[in-house]
Order: sequence, then C-alpha cells, then structure tokens
Amino acid sequence: MAASSDNMENINSALCEISKEKLTNTHLTTLQTVTKALRDEQLRNSVDREALGNLYAVLSRLYVDFHHLMEMDSQEEGSLCYKLTAECFRAHRNACVQCTQNQCCLRDLGSIKLSFEILAKLLKISSGGSNDIYDALRCGVQFLGNIAVGNQLCKDDIWELGFPHIFRDLLELPDEKAVSYTCMVIHTCLDEHKTEQLVKDTQQLKLSLKIMDLCRSLPDVDWTIFIATQHFLKSSELIRKMYTEMTNDARLTLLELILAQLGVAEKEKDCLMPLSVAQFLASCFTDHCRAVLTLSSESSDDQAAMVVIRLLDILCEMTSDCKEFMALQDHAGLLSTTVDLLKEVHLLGKTSKNVFTAAHDFSLTRPGGADTHPVFGFKAQLIRLIGNLCHSHIVNQDKG
Repeated sequence: MAASSDNMENINSALCEISKEKLTNTHLTTLQTVTKALRDEQLRNSVDREALGNLYAVLSRLYVDFHHLMEMDSQEEGSLCYKLTAECFRAHRNACVQCTQNQCCLRDLGSIKLSFEILAKLLKISSGGSNDIYDALRCGVQFLGNIAVGNQLCKDDIWELGFPHIFRDLLELPDEKAVSYTCMVIHTCLDEHKTEQLVKDTQQLKLSLKIMDLCRSLPDVDWTIFIATQHFLKSSELIRKMYTEMTNDARLTLLELILAQLGVAEKEKDCLMPLSVAQFLASCFTDHCRAVLTLSSESSDDQAAMVVIRLLDILCEMTSDCKEFMALQDHAGLLSTTVDLLKEVHLLGKTSKNVFTAAHDFSLTRPGGADTHPVFGFKAQLIRLIGNLCHSHIVNQDKG
C-alpha cells in the first residue's frame, strides 16, 4: 500500500505541475507515465478524487490553450498541445477501464462535457489532416467509449452532448480508426429509446443513413454492423424511413445485411427483427417487383432490379418455416403478386431471347455464363416463395 500511496502522490504532484506551468515535452513524458500507471488495475481502483481532479485540470488547461493556439497559429506549439491532449485523453481512458467509481467521479467533474468541447474544436481544425490532431480525436472518442461502458448516466450524457451533430461530424472524418471508435461509442450508448430518436427529423435520420453507408464503404468496421443488426433492425419505423430515403445502392447494402443476418439468426434461434419489418419488406416487393422485368431490356436499371431480387431472397428465407414471420402467408397481395410476376417472367422469356429465356445462354453478354447473371435462379425463387406461402395454408392452396 505504501508503494501505491507514493505513486499517487507522485501522480498528483506531476499533474499539478502540468496544469500550471508552460507546456514542454517534459510534461508529455510525465503524462505518458501517468497513462502507463493507470493501466495497473490495483492503482486504478485506488485513485483518489484529488488525482482525478488534477487530471481533469490538465484537460481544462489544454482546452484553454486551444483558444490561444488558434489565435497565434503556432504550428510547433500546436503540435505539442495536440500530443498532450491525446495523452491526457489516454490517461482518462485508462482510468475508466472497468472502474465505475472513476467513471462517476470524472462525470461529476465535467470531463464528458469538456471532452465534447475539445472534440468540437479539433473537428474544426482537422481538415488540415495533421496526424497529431487525428490522434487526439481518436483518444478523445476512446475515452468516451470507456467512460460509457456499464454506466447508464454516462451513456445518457454522451448521447445528449454528441447526438446528432458531433457524432455525424466524427463519422465524416477521413480516418477509419476515429470513425470506428465513434461507432463503438454510438453502439455502447444506443438503446430502444435512443434508436427511436433517430427517426424524429431529417438531421437525426442522416446519422443512421451515414452509419448504413459506412457498412458498405468500411466493411472492416464491425461496429457499424453491430449497430445495424442489434438496434436498427429492431425498429420498423426506422427501417421504413431509412429505406424510403435510400438510393438503390444503399438499399442493397441494407438488404444484403438482412439476408446475411437471417442465416445467423436461424442458427442461433434468435429473432432478428419484428414482424412489422418483414411486412414492410413484403410491401416493398409487391409494390415494386415489376422493376425486375426491365432486365429483359439492354438499357435496364440493374440496381432497381437487384433490389427486387434481394427482397425476394429475403422473403423466401423468412417464409421457410420461420414461425416469427409465417404471418406473411396472410400478407395482402403477396401470393397473387408473386404468381402474376412468375407468369410475366415466363412469358417474357418465351416471346424474345433475353435473360428470362429458358435456354439461359448469356455468354455473349456476360462472361462466365448464365450462373453469373443476377437473375439466375429468379424463377426458382418465385416458385419457392409461392410454395412457402402455400405450405400448410389451405386458403392460399385453394387460391393456387
């Protein structure tokens, strides 16, 4: 314990110096020592309020320095300030690891609010692409992620201060790590109530649309997938509003995600989304399914047709004896629309040589042959959906 007390005294003394003296590289080394010390679980759990207060005082001092730096435009002093800010955020981050006491103390001191104020300033000057600035942004967001874990009060504060504008600005950064950490924070904070806030107006909806866009543009960032599958897909209103605003490219991203997750949910016996989402997708199919017929023309809109094909794939999976979605058998017009579409596709294939022709010889138009064309297997999927909708359903069987 004596060693721990000595360490605490040294930390307090060092932090006091940083908050009062002219900043130098020596102070950066000191902060790095504090960051390293806070990795130790025993020391972290024994940190007193005075030490955390001194750590907060350093962050406050750095915030004040930003004002002077922006006025002076000193590149050298700016670089040191950004490095110190990043290191101070790292120390804050480490202090919060699995330590509710430190999380609550730093929240009470005002570290969350101050962090957002610093992040806002960093965002304004990030266009220059300085690595030191990006490093400070990354570390600041990581701190918010750590202080939020397992602490509802901190989650609520972070959401109130960051949603939607600062979150959106962070997601627009050309820095994959900063974007990934921001998605981590959003995922940590989200719950059913906060998810419903995403549909309140255009600005809120833009955040969810940006996250869905990142699912496509940054496929290696898992947090976007977690946000979409664990939160977005559970809100039928959000899915409906996003889908309405999306381009066909973005819709395909969403539909591919749903299709992939249906397979995961089946293995884990977990319901992926409410029935109302499935019913909405069924309505999208019945309303727009004839767009696939344009594939018989050389000047076709492949993306609109691909949306229809993916909707059909999803409906086939949902109605493959999945009890949560079998109410789709009673969905108005789904069976009759599917039957009519099958007739039209078959007739198109017979009247002229095109992608729906039974011969399926596309070698002249698409390398690799028939099985590489997006419409390959479409008629089989239509038949599969008809079969699923009629399975153990006397009324639908009689319609057939």
